[in-house]
Amino acid sequence: MRVQDAVTVDDVERMARKRIPRVIYDVLAGGAGDEVSLRANRSAFEHITFRPRALGHTALPALTTTVLGDKVSMPVLLAPTGAGRVVSRDAELAVARAARRAGTIYMQSSVTSFPLEDVARAGAGPLWFQLYLPRERREFEPLIARIAAAGYTGLAITVDTPVFGNRDRDARNGLAGSGIRPRFLLQGALHPRWAVEFVRTNVLPHPTSGTRRMSPGETAATILASACPVSREDVQVVRDLWDGPLLIKGVMRADQCPGLIDLGVDGIVVSNHGGRQLDGVPATIDVLASVVDTVDGRAEVFIDGGFRRGTDVVKALALGARAVFVGRPYLYGLAAAGQSGVEVVLEMLRAEVGRTMALVGAARVCDIDRSLVTSSTTGTGG
Repeated sequence: MRVQDAVTVDDVERMARKRIPRVIYDVLAGGAGDEVSLRANRSAFEHITFRPRALGHTALPALTTTVLGDKVSMPVLLAPTGAGRVVSRDAELAVARAARRAGTIYMQSSVTSFPLEDVARAGAGPLWFQLYLPRERREFEPLIARIAAAGYTGLAITVDTPVFGNRDRDARNGLAGSGIRPRFLLQGALHPRWAVEFVRTNVLPHPTSGTRRMSPGETAATILASACPVSREDVQVVRDLWDGPLLIKGVMRADQCPGLIDLGVDGIVVSNHGGRQLDGVPATIDVLASVVDTVDGRAEVFIDGGFRRGTDVVKALALGARAVFVGRPYLYGLAAAGQSGVEVVLEMLRAEVGRTMALVGAARVCDIDRSLVTSSTTGTGG
């Protein structure tokens, strides 16, 4: 089956699972602990239903919108994901090119296979950067200056990673530390094409230094081992250094949003890290409405976590999200077929969002509001 023949994101995921070793698939698909939050991110959408507007249908809805001043062709953005070269040689370069062709935003991760300048050139359009803050504040200024010089227009500080999440799948597969286990070697041997690319090209640059070769057992966990908690003072320092839009990624409580906005934050990303950090937190879609209500238009609100369908996207927009970030869907596309796989996933979501908008009676993204949905859950946004 060709990736172009896929009908849903789930089809693409099955293709990716066949192409890469199980231990690598687990890195993409897995979550923290018992994966309760990972599952909740998906199942929560089932409790939100549509209330279509009669006589408001349009066959060709307009999906264009703006996000923090950047125009995008659809309200679907590409989330930051680390270490893309474990599934594809071109990794972030391919993702940036696919985002450019789709006319949308790619948020580049601090954990990257290529220097951030190379990714910016590949994207050649609006790009945002996700920042894990260095341990020393004296390192903030040169790093932020480098990000700005490369042409990134938005900066997001991730705040939900003071320590690395308890990812049991990675531990069982021998990917939680610096060593490797026979299972990893065996499954790599069963996927020789992937194994050759992995050995030849698997290098990770630190965001403040040059490229270095990683060992086969090294993962994002070891790269982020030096990460430190983010304080209000850290956010204020970054705000003072960064002239463009500033986002905070990893918010799961509405009551924290006013304080963040007072610090000069322009965007809030409701995120539980795809269920990969603290297990037992709510689904992000269940927190969204309370965050939107509390923010009350003082900042733009975004969301990630569990999005697989255009219907999911429209539900989030109806609850007040400015746009939705997807991560695993495009990684499955990248694993299945490189850049073309990412493009297929984005066009699949574009078609589904447009079809859903037509069916609920929304001619434009700004026509999508809370009257179009009803929910049997109230959420716990703090």
